[in-house]
Amino acid sequence: MTGASKRIGFVGLGIMGGPMAAHLVRAGHEVTGFNLERDAIDRLIAAGGKGAANIAEAVRDADVVITMVPADPHVEKVMFGDGGVLDTVKPGTLVIDMSSIKPGTSIAVAKAGAEHKLRVLDAPVSGGEAGAIEAVLSIMVGGAAADFAAALPLFEVLGKTIVHVGPHGAGQTVKAANQLIVAGNIQLVAEALLFLERAGVDTEAGLKVLAGGLAGSTVLDRKARVMRDRDFKPGFRIDLHHKDMGIVTESAREFDLVLPLAGLTAQLVASLRAQGGGGLDHSGLLLGLERLNGIPAQGGSGPGGSGQGSSERGSSKQGDN
Repeated sequence: MTGASKRIGFVGLGIMGGPMAAHLVRAGHEVTGFNLERDAIDRLIAAGGKGAANIAEAVRDADVVITMVPADPHVEKVMFGDGGVLDTVKPGTLVIDMSSIKPGTSIAVAKAGAEHKLRVLDAPVSGGEAGAIEAVLSIMVGGAAADFAAALPLFEVLGKTIVHVGPHGAGQTVKAANQLIVAGNIQLVAEALLFLERAGVDTEAGLKVLAGGLAGSTVLDRKARVMRDRDFKPGFRIDLHHKDMGIVTESAREFDLVLPLAGLTAQLVASLRAQGGGGLDHSGLLLGLERLNGIPAQGGSGPGGSGQGSSERGSSKQGDN
C-alpha cells in the first residue's frame, strides 16, 4: 500500500471511531462507514464520507477495513456474523481491528482471516477522545511486518506514536498493559487530589507543580481539571475500563503472574461500576474514593446523573485510552 487514496470500510463511528474516520476522509481516502446509531453515520457524511446501511455495504468494495467497536462480542459479531467482514470482503483485503479486546480474540480473527486470504492486524490505540480528535493517538500493532508496513500510511493519519510490537495479539497485550497503567495512574491522581483537598492546599497550584515534576503524566494533564470539577461525563467509560482490567487480570493468571496493584485497581473499578457508575468517565474513580472516605458527592456527573449506566452499549458509545 502506498500513500494513494484507498477505499476504506469503517465499522464503529463512536467517540473514537468517528473522528478517526473523518481524519481519513480529510487525508483523501474514500471512507464508507457503518454504525448502530444513525447520527454517527450522518456526522461522517457531513465530513465528506459515505454512509452504509449495514456492515456488508460498508466493507464490500473496500481495499481496507477498519473496525473500532467496544468489546470482544462486538468484534466477533462484526467479523464472524452473517453479513460480517469475513463473509463479505474480497481476498487480499487488509483488515485492521482497532478495538481493545482479548489477545486471544485477535489471534482467532487473524487465523480466520488467513483462511479467507485476508491480511489482518490488531491495532488498538491509546490517547482517548482528545487523541482521536487531534490525531495524536499511540497505536500498538500486532501482525505481520509486511502488513504493518502496508497500513502505516493510514496509521500516520491517525496517530503520532506508531509501533509494530509483535505478532497477532501482541497489540492487544500492550494495550492491556496501557490500561493497567492508566487506571492505576487515575486512582493515584484521585488519591493525591483528595489528600491535597483535605490538607487545605490550593489544588490548582498543587497539581500544577506536580505536573512539572516526576509525578507529571498525560493522565494528570488531561484528567486533573475534570476531577477537581467532579465532571465525570464519559470520554472513556468505567464499563470499558472494567472490561480492560478483566483482560489484564485474566492474562496475568494465564502468565502465572502476581500483579498486586493490578488486582486492587481492578476491584476499585469494579466497585464503582457495581454502584451504578459504569457510564461515568474513568476519572470517576475519584467518586469511589470519596465514598470510601464517607465524603458526600460534590455534584458533577455521577450515578443517577448524566453519566449513569453500567452496561456496554453500541459502537457509537465507544471511547478509548
